[in-house]
Amino acid sequence: MMRPYRLGCPQWQHPNWNGRLPDGGSPLQRYGRVFDCVEGNTTFYATPTSSQCEQWRAQVHEHFRFQFKFPRAVTHDRLLVGADALVREFLDIMTPLQDVMGPFLLQLPAAFGPEHLNALWAFLDDLPAPLSCAVEVRHLAFFAKGEGERMLNQGLRERNSARVCFDSRALFSDTASDAVTADAQRKKPQVPVHVLPVEADPVIRFIGHPQLEANRAFLAPWVTRASEWIAAGHRPYMYIHMPDNGDALALAELWHEMLGDVMPDLAPLPLVKQMDQPGLF
Repeated sequence: MMRPYRLGCPQWQHPNWNGRLPDGGSPLQRYGRVFDCVEGNTTFYATPTSSQCEQWRAQVHEHFRFQFKFPRAVTHDRLLVGADALVREFLDIMTPLQDVMGPFLLQLPAAFGPEHLNALWAFLDDLPAPLSCAVEVRHLAFFAKGEGERMLNQGLRERNSARVCFDSRALFSDTASDAVTADAQRKKPQVPVHVLPVEADPVIRFIGHPQLEANRAFLAPWVTRASEWIAAGHRPYMYIHMPDNGDALALAELWHEMLGDVMPDLAPLPLVKQMDQPGLF
């Protein structure tokens, strides 16, 4: 039975996950028995080979979805301009995954402001069907509720493209007390959460607080929002990040349990139960 929403992490393997994912098969196969989507962050930095894509396709079921990022050379170095050949080459390589491809993650840098929107519209309009994008912006003008944000939202609505909800409030809610969290706060953007209602399935990227229970207050509004989306017939994507992604499975489990409190028919995640270690004495 498929879940009424999609749940995933920013990667499909981590050494800390070995004891919690079901046994058997490759890391991707083990991950895919629990989660039904994954962020493909690696393609931001390097494009895989067609052979790698064929191997990944063979390891996931038909309901699984990859959400790959467009390469940095397209989004950040060229700001979507003059990148047609790079885009064609990238899409050709990814062809073996087309039937399990979710919307691409089009992550735009802070340098991409309202003056660049025509490049975004041309990029989205030229994307071959049935491919689509969920768009993540960083420029502060797109969060100011002014003309720049109005133009962005209107253009995305016209193209039925989701605006990624990037939620780092939990991460920045406290002063970092360890090096890993400090590094995450340095690298992750701190921007307001703006939700754009469209017919496209919403995409949420949630960056958690390192202390698991501290995330409840920040997840609670998403429980309400996600249950409303599901009731309206949408199938949102929920991606769970932690400062140390070795802890991401615990946060995914907490989130899923919280959503299950308002959706009693939701089956528990098939994670291996984490046993408490007995004391030495």
